[in-house]
Amino acid sequence: QVQLVESGGGLVQAGGSLRLSCSTSEPTLSNYAVAWFRQAPGKEREFVALISAGGGSKRYGDSVPDRFTISRDNSKNSVYLQMNNLKPEDTAVYYCAARRTFGAYGLDEYPDWGQGTQVTVSS
Repeated sequence: QVQLVESGGGLVQAGGSLRLSCSTSEPTLSNYAVAWFRQAPGKEREFVALISAGGGSKRYGDSVPDRFTISRDNSKNSVYLQMNNLKPEDTAVYYCAARRTFGAYGLDEYPDWGQGTQVTVSS
């Protein structure tokens, strides 16, 4: 089991940027594919982005704008979500999740989750 911790959320004005981090103190995150999900108020949690263990493969959700980029630095046991030109509709709690294999996009397919980080975009 991987203990994940998200950080980097906050309150930002529309047009601003944030970089979310998903980290673990365990030296094993490099063995896991990591995904970002988000849950807006009153809505279901949705898939945002996914990156393979080595970082060579990436996928994005259909509703995710080109303004978002997922990356990772395995030397720091961290995965990032860079979000640029943020809009009020990006307001949500953002979660990271991990699993051993790449290619999963459903909530139930991820056994390990962080506690989430709040992103609020004001207009």
